[in-house]
Amino acid sequence: MRIGMSSYCLSQAMSAGKMTIVDVIGWAAEQGCEHIEIVPIGFTLDDNPRLIEDIRMKAEQCDILLSNYLIKANFVGDDESQYEAEITRVKQQVDIAVALGVPRMRHDVAHRPIKETTLRQFYKDLPRLTEACRHINDYAQQYGMITSVENHGFYIQHSERIETLIEAVGRKSFGTTCDIGNFLCVDEDPIAAVKRSLPLATMIHLKDFYYRPSYRDPGEGWFQTAYGNHLRGAIFGQGDVDVWEVLRLIKSSGYEGDLSLEFEGKEACEYGARIGLNNIRTILEKV
Repeated sequence: MRIGMSSYCLSQAMSAGKMTIVDVIGWAAEQGCEHIEIVPIGFTLDDNPRLIEDIRMKAEQCDILLSNYLIKANFVGDDESQYEAEITRVKQQVDIAVALGVPRMRHDVAHRPIKETTLRQFYKDLPRLTEACRHINDYAQQYGMITSVENHGFYIQHSERIETLIEAVGRKSFGTTCDIGNFLCVDEDPIAAVKRSLPLATMIHLKDFYYRPSYRDPGEGWFQTAYGNHLRGAIFGQGDVDVWEVLRLIKSSGYEGDLSLEFEGKEACEYGARIGLNNIRTILEKV
């Protein structure tokens, strides 16, 4: 298993103008990362071939793999033309992934307000989501690329919904980017959810959260889960997710893909990412 990070970890520094995506790649290599995921937050690659080439050259110079390209997408809505346009847009993002030279691409599939994220609505949307994912995966397959969906965004965030979508799509090169912390956003136990998701995982995101129940409102700086509990991003290994057991499960499962840190805590992002990477290595040696 290669250990690395998502460029999202340092989006705070990029948004503040302290670092560029090229700087982030160099920083990741300095921390001993074997790979880095490219997430266009704080920069854009649309119509920017020069930056794509700069990213590729920096990764090659630093001997670090560009492992995954991650984008937003939303295939739900009543407008057929918007649906088709979104499929076309995501295919164009596949072209960017190809230009980057990454072997994988994660795209979201649906976002709805929490009051509309019911199981009934999910099964109503499932055929259109399935069709969209098949179109994109078929397009990506000509380049030998794996596509995936992440447990992300309160709607397609439950492990069972992810599994249902993947089975409906029915493509060997379509799986899940499994974020071990995101299951808490829909109040699902991360241990049970990771067990369900591991056989379908093409990438694993290692994220930690602080957790407080609904009756213990900690105030500013926290966000609510689907059922009113409270979360705040934590440095990996310092929060309330049982990351020791999660990493033990991953290690014993035979998973051979990449592990990618995602940090979204309140601490300075360079500090939080550095400590998180160190904790990943330390825990993996001991479990």
